[in-house]
Amino acid sequence: MFSGKVFRERLMLLSKERKPFYLLGSMFFFWALFDGLIAYILPVLITSRGFSATEMGLIIGSSNIFGMLFDFVLVRYLKSTNYRRLFLVVYLLCFAYPIFLWFSKEIGLFLVSMSVWGLYGDFNNFAAYDFLSRHSKLENHCKDAGVIEMTRGFGYLVAPMIAGILVVKSVDFFPISLSISFLMISLIFYILLMGTKKKEESEVFSHKAHKYNFWKEIFLMNKIGKLLMPVLFFNILMHIFDSIFWTIGPIYSQNFPNFEDFGGLFLTAYNLPFLSFLWLAPLISKKIGKKRTAYLSLITGCLIIIPISFFHQPLVILTLIFLAAIAFSQAWPSVRGTFTDYIAESPSYEKEIETLNDFSSNIGYTIGPIVAGLMVDTIGYKNLFATIAIVGISIALLLLFVTPRNIKVVVHR
Repeated sequence: MFSGKVFRERLMLLSKERKPFYLLGSMFFFWALFDGLIAYILPVLITSRGFSATEMGLIIGSSNIFGMLFDFVLVRYLKSTNYRRLFLVVYLLCFAYPIFLWFSKEIGLFLVSMSVWGLYGDFNNFAAYDFLSRHSKLENHCKDAGVIEMTRGFGYLVAPMIAGILVVKSVDFFPISLSISFLMISLIFYILLMGTKKKEESEVFSHKAHKYNFWKEIFLMNKIGKLLMPVLFFNILMHIFDSIFWTIGPIYSQNFPNFEDFGGLFLTAYNLPFLSFLWLAPLISKKIGKKRTAYLSLITGCLIIIPISFFHQPLVILTLIFLAAIAFSQAWPSVRGTFTDYIAESPSYEKEIETLNDFSSNIGYTIGPIVAGLMVDTIGYKNLFATIAIVGISIALLLLFVTPRNIKVVVHR
């Protein structure tokens, strides 16, 4: 009787401790359904309104140029980082984004839409890292980061499946309205998350940000950026790859007229491993380290996608994308866990580390769509995969040899 009571008490305590993660995971799942559906719609919507693949890539890439500008603005005016307020801003911007997008016909309004997309992406990343640094213990950073990636991955897995059925060559308003419905469900889980007791987060982690000074901030960003340069550069590379897949996936189906929903299946095959195989990353990283796990995962994935350039059979391509994504899926939680380590070890520089991480992500997401559009218009889909794979392998191998095993975020003033 006593042992059963102790077991129940421990189970209730564990459930209480994990409750914020369950709520955040549910919130991110439906948010990813919203964002994934809109992300799939975007390339099709732009090209269906008369823009070329290159112009489409430039428009999509502009969202992250805005994101990079917002990074510096946020460092200046974001006095304290708190995921509760940041997520609220994310939702306000998310509800505005699809409306702006639907009424975009000319380049100007498309750029306004992209600026909104870039801004809510920034706030979302800041909020996610702040949540992890407050609620996640140091030894669980990779695992808890994996939970976020898994729930988001599940949403990004389901979204293309839905979009591939609803969207082929043009877009009507129904997918837009459906995405807003998913966003509203996500908002409900956000409200429930805000209902959790504040003492839960203060018991796990607390910190104070240093007083802001513009030139001091530039100095800190420069110093910390140099220390984290290899990891930041790899983060850029990962986001280039991710944005290339998401940019070409929705319009890839044009190469397979008898397989009209190929674009949805392409992105589903790409996203499925982010749900099914994320549990491997913590196991591998404990043996060889988070950074080495990330680098070797990217190299393995690139080796697998090279043969895509030599096949035109849809099922073969989907199989290779799936196998490559299994490798890629190990890199994301490893990199996120690495940044979370740095934040926990140097909490007074949380905002700077988050900003640098987000800045590097925006660089990758700026370059990726532009590269994808240019390659589609010049060398075509056939040569695209082999080209990006060779570049990815070369850079990852270089980083594997030059990155220090341990990086300490220590700034000498």
